[in-house]
Amino acid sequence: MDVPVVWFEDLTREDVPRVGGKNASLGEMVRNLAPKGVSVPDGFATTADAYRAYLEANGLNPLIDETMEALEEGRMPLQQAGRRIREAIRAGHWPEEIRAAIVEAYRELSRRAGKEEASVAVRSSATAEDLPDASFAGQQETFLNIVGERALLDGCRRCYASLFTDRAITYRKLKGFDHRAVALSVGVQQMVRSDLAGSGVMFSLDTESGFDKVVLITAAWGLGENVVQGAVTPDEYQVFKPFLGRPGLVPIIEKALGTKEIKMIYAEPGAERPTRNVPTSKAEREAFVLSDAEILELARQAVVIEEHYGMPMDMEWAKDGETGRIYIVQARPETVQSHADKGAIRQYTVHSRGKVLAQGLAVGSGVAVGPVCLIESPAEMDRFVDGAILVTRITDPDWVPIMKRAAAIVTDQGGRTSHAAIVSRELGVPAIVGTGNATHVLHDEQIVTVSCAEGDTGFVYEGRAEFSVEELDISDIPQTRTKVMLNLANPATAARSWRLPADGVGLARMEFVISNWVKVHPMALIHPEKVTDAAAREEIARLTKGYDDPTDYFVETLARGLSRIAAVVWPEPVILRMSDFKTNEYAELLGGRAFEPEEENPMLGFRGASRYYSEAYAPGFALECRAVKKLREEIGFDNVRVMIPFCRTPEEADRVLAVMADAGLKRGENGLEAYVMCEIPSNVIRAEDFAERFDGFSIGSNDLTQLTLGVDRDSGALAALFDERDPAVQWMIATVIEKAHAAGRKVGFCGQAPSNDPDYARLLVGYGIDSISVTPDAFLKVKVNVAEAEKG
Repeated sequence: MDVPVVWFEDLTREDVPRVGGKNASLGEMVRNLAPKGVSVPDGFATTADAYRAYLEANGLNPLIDETMEALEEGRMPLQQAGRRIREAIRAGHWPEEIRAAIVEAYRELSRRAGKEEASVAVRSSATAEDLPDASFAGQQETFLNIVGERALLDGCRRCYASLFTDRAITYRKLKGFDHRAVALSVGVQQMVRSDLAGSGVMFSLDTESGFDKVVLITAAWGLGENVVQGAVTPDEYQVFKPFLGRPGLVPIIEKALGTKEIKMIYAEPGAERPTRNVPTSKAEREAFVLSDAEILELARQAVVIEEHYGMPMDMEWAKDGETGRIYIVQARPETVQSHADKGAIRQYTVHSRGKVLAQGLAVGSGVAVGPVCLIESPAEMDRFVDGAILVTRITDPDWVPIMKRAAAIVTDQGGRTSHAAIVSRELGVPAIVGTGNATHVLHDEQIVTVSCAEGDTGFVYEGRAEFSVEELDISDIPQTRTKVMLNLANPATAARSWRLPADGVGLARMEFVISNWVKVHPMALIHPEKVTDAAAREEIARLTKGYDDPTDYFVETLARGLSRIAAVVWPEPVILRMSDFKTNEYAELLGGRAFEPEEENPMLGFRGASRYYSEAYAPGFALECRAVKKLREEIGFDNVRVMIPFCRTPEEADRVLAVMADAGLKRGENGLEAYVMCEIPSNVIRAEDFAERFDGFSIGSNDLTQLTLGVDRDSGALAALFDERDPAVQWMIATVIEKAHAAGRKVGFCGQAPSNDPDYARLLVGYGIDSISVTPDAFLKVKVNVAEAEKG
């Protein structure tokens, strides 16, 4: 027999057959990554041979073989078979050599920790666990805050027994593993006092889109089991990896506050269970678990671990509340997105839908329709109907046999790294987690649609929604001289386009981010005393809670939302259009009605450039500029260029550029380029003058057609006259391209026409357009159209 116990520092990742995937990975990090700043708590592992010797010494192998055979032949149900084996293992005695080795190692660990009896985590590590193509995550048990030799030996027995939980047996069968071929090692690791601080899960990519340039971190107060199990909705942070090595940058592109309803802490000495859950305080629920510096420290450790293993990683972390130190307590290969088909993208689009019944965090990007099956416990699995929508409060590994039969999964609790989320991704089943109320508002046999196709938020709609599915093959895309870029507006869905070989973002719509993420009129934050609507004031107060200055909420939220768009195509350029609401649209923002005039024709009124230098809005525009400055200089996305919409005259351009410069956005400084929308005939007629002031033009064909032909683009009665192919409109486009090129300026096109009409793409290419920007769903079609046009 191999030695019964091995210290982590004596293990490497090659030792999976000896101590299982989890413990081999801990040893690998202790040996190789500590000098690079990765902190792992001290500990040791029992060997797989020790497990086999324990079974042999207690005569358990015949019982296991007999029981598993009865299960396979249908003579014994799963629950009875698993319980029979677990009880037999827990009742066994320790061979003296193994017992003595565990006890002596525990005493040494206590000495190293400076404790008489150290508090330890006792973790199962199976020899078929944490493989690149099968995670086995959560199949076996972990026991926290174990103190004393007797409690440790009992915890090790319970780990051995957990190799035969119902969920572990089911998972091995699903993955085709022989039950006898899998052995179990126990990791005994010094406890990190995260009961006094926080803990969570971390991935070195985006778990939903597979976007590989971000680190995703979730965090909750207390011990980490609540995050892993999905018992709480944690904070969520995203960090842009390429900027982590740049001094002075804070590349946090998302910070979302979780509700964090409970936390797991140590129980009182002598309690029956060593840990317990307690409610969090109001202050804890309203505060982020991690500071910005701690978020960046964790992200750096994730990058080091990923680079060492050469693959995307799934990690668990914990912060010690006594020392403030952050530790990595587990690291395993990510097994879903890293194995996804890189050459194909499946896009779901919901066309019509019923009312929203529940909403939460979207997992995956699919859509499913079916009857609700509300299950409170895995004990009710016999009444689950295949293909139904599983609705429950929370899942753990016992739920896997039901989850793999579901069309979609909806839970009350949990975050993106909860058990329900991880298993749903692995099974390829859309899920919505953390709804808070799904089990209260949905009922058995109710027909619903589960949509995860609309960004970070997933929706449960009443009835059968109409939706379509499109398969995009990106493995063979033609090269083009003309740049084909993306129109993006929604930070929540932007990452789903990262695999498209776009030449950048030709149009990022700031107003969409303001309306959907910020939600508040900027002037309402500058002059809150002018907002008389009580409901609006209350909602603004809720959104800006925690900010000493409410305008900081606007700047930070806008900058982070825009950063998620800029990250997708970095280092390619992003042309960001400053806010282009009309007055009636600004008025719909929280507090907006106090600051917006009523206009007969908002389309031709107080919009675009004219607002930016006006006393009525200039302070609000200054906040937009602050957000862009933060985006470029603090977060790091200097690939962002700004674009001014609806700029009527060159003189107006001068005023806007002066206001921008006063706000710290001076054209030409720090590489900042400024573009102008070409959507008014004056932009074409005086193109030479505009070219002196801007670095490029972007043709907005809707407004240019409207103002060239004198047709209201929103009028149904005049729809037949609205024609982007009209010779007058074509003359405008050809002329501005010719004049801009003569002045050494580039011209892009961000209208929808090339997506709908291959001939229109051919026209633009013929005129010498430099770039065409389209929505992601039209990208491949337009790329092919442009390639054909370039062939002549």
